[in-house]
Amino acid sequence: MSSSQMLVMLLEREEAARDAARVEADAAHRGAADASKQAGDLVSYRAEYMQRWAERFASSSAIEILRCYRSFVDRIDQAISQQQQAAVRAQAASDAARHKLLMQQRQVASVQRLIERRLAGERDIAHRREQKQIDEAAQRALQRRDRTRTSDSRFSTALF
Repeated sequence: MSSSQMLVMLLEREEAARDAARVEADAAHRGAADASKQAGDLVSYRAEYMQRWAERFASSSAIEILRCYRSFVDRIDQAISQQQQAAVRAQAASDAARHKLLMQQRQVASVQRLIERRLAGERDIAHRREQKQIDEAAQRALQRRDRTRTSDSRFSTALF
């Protein structure tokens, strides 16, 4: 297997890894956005719930209802805290996946540059080889012409 073929195989492998990293980064980004949205939804729900119950408490309320309300608000606060932590972890995972994608893109670009340099080197070698063949052919033609002239001048001198 030639080195060019190996480089093409390497490029294909790196492109596949880059594409997989892109899919992973997109999924992580969506996960972070979803987690953040869910945390925002919980905060909104808590605000609506507290507003609704604040109006009820203004008129009158029993102690037991107040305890249930407070317990539920505490659970919502705990859920919000957990969801915000999940959103932070999801954002960190998204950032890591994005970094991995960037590294894979750099790797693909490096392999592409290596292939381009290798091909340019091969073209240069082929061009030099072709130029050498042309130069050698011209040199042989010149030598033949010189020999022909020399033999023609001897022949014409011999005739006179």
